[in-house]
Amino acid sequence: MTDRVASLTCEFRQQVQQPMCSLRLVGRTLLLGVLLTGQMGCDRDPAAPPPPAEPVGRAADGLVQLTAAEIGRADIQVQTVKKESFVLHREFPATVQANENESAEVTTLIRGRVVDVLVDAGKDVKKGERLALLDSADLGMAEGLYLKAAARQHEAQLAHERAANLHEHRAISMAELQRREAEMKTAQAEAREAGHRLTLLGVPDQEIQRLERERTIRSDIAMRAPFAGRVIMRNITRGEVVETSRNCFTIADLSDVWVIASVPEKDVQFIRPNQTVHVVVAAYPHSLFSGRMTYISDVLDPATRTMRIRVTVPNPDRALKPEMFAMVRVDASPQPAVLVVPLAAVQQDGAGKLLFVRQGENRFEPRRVQLGDEQDGQVIVLEGLREGEDVVVKGAFAIKSELDIHKIEPTQ
Repeated sequence: MTDRVASLTCEFRQQVQQPMCSLRLVGRTLLLGVLLTGQMGCDRDPAAPPPPAEPVGRAADGLVQLTAAEIGRADIQVQTVKKESFVLHREFPATVQANENESAEVTTLIRGRVVDVLVDAGKDVKKGERLALLDSADLGMAEGLYLKAAARQHEAQLAHERAANLHEHRAISMAELQRREAEMKTAQAEAREAGHRLTLLGVPDQEIQRLERERTIRSDIAMRAPFAGRVIMRNITRGEVVETSRNCFTIADLSDVWVIASVPEKDVQFIRPNQTVHVVVAAYPHSLFSGRMTYISDVLDPATRTMRIRVTVPNPDRALKPEMFAMVRVDASPQPAVLVVPLAAVQQDGAGKLLFVRQGENRFEPRRVQLGDEQDGQVIVLEGLREGEDVVVKGAFAIKSELDIHKIEPTQ
C-alpha cells in the first residue's frame, strides 16, 4: 500500500508540470484523498470503543418510562384502587354550656344584709336547701302587716258571727248583717293579700304557718335552691347588702350539657333535626361524646355567615365542663361504593388534576381525573380511573417532573 501511494505521488508531481492535463490532475487528486483516508482508517486502534449510541427515548406513546434505579431513588409506590365505602364528615368549633333548661340564677326577692353564706361554688345541693341567710327590715314590715291583717280578719269574722246571731233573734236589721259580712270579706281579702306578699318575698308556707301560730316577727330569710344541682357560681359575701337585681348564685344540673356550635353556610346541608353527632373536647382529644341535635337556628348570622346549632350531650360523669372548647363532628350519609385514592397521589398541572397509572414494570401513564369530596387525606375519584388499576400513591412528583420535561399530553 505504501509503494502504491508513493507511485501515485510521483505521477501527481509529473502531472503538475503538465498544465494541459488539468482534468487528469483532478481525478488523480480525488483518488489520492480516498486512498489517504483508507490508510488512516487502517492505522486506527481496533480496540477503541465505538461512538456512544443515541439515548433511548424516556417518553413515548403518552407514557413516562423510568429505570429501576430512578424508581428506587424516588421511592415510588403504587396501590390498586378498589371501590369502598366513604363517609364524609364535617367539624365545627363549639363551646360547652350548661343546660339552660336545668340551670338557674338565684337572686334575693327582698333587699337585705347577708348574715351567713352556707354553700360555696362546686357544692351539690338539693331542692329547697338553704344557700344563704339574709336579714331584711322589709321582711319584718311585711310580716307585721300580715299579722295586722290577720287580726282584722279575725275581728271582722267574730263581728259577722255576732251580727248573724242578733239577726236571727230579730235584734238587728238585714242591712246591718250585710254590712258586717262585707267588712269580714274585706278583712279576709286583706289577709290573703298580706300572705301572698310574703310568698312573693320567698317566705315558705311553713314559715307563714309559724308566724300565724307564734305571732312573732322574724326579719331573717333564707335563699334556697330551686332544684337539685351544683353551685357553679357564687357572687355573695357575708355582711354586704344585696339588692333584688343581684345574681347571688348560679345552680346547674350538669347531668347533661349543651354544646353550642357555628356552622358555615356551605355546610348547612349536613345538618338535620334530631341528628346524632359526636363531640370532641380539647381536654379529652381521644374521647368521643355522643349527643343529639336539639336546636337548629332558622337564620344565619349576617356578620359571620354561620348558623347556630345546639347539641345536648349526656354528662353523667361531669367530665364536660361549661366553657370548654369543643368540636362538633357531623357525619353525612355514607357513599357505599366509590373509588378512593390518597391526596398525595394527586398532582396538579395547568389544566387540572392528574394521577399516574402504572403500565408494566417501569412505565407510567398520566391520567386526567375528576375528583369529588375529600376527607382525612383521602379523595373520591369520579372520572378518569377504573377499579383494579395500579395508581402511584407515593413519589408521583418525580414522575410529574419527568412529564414536564417531555411535555406528554395526559390521557383524558
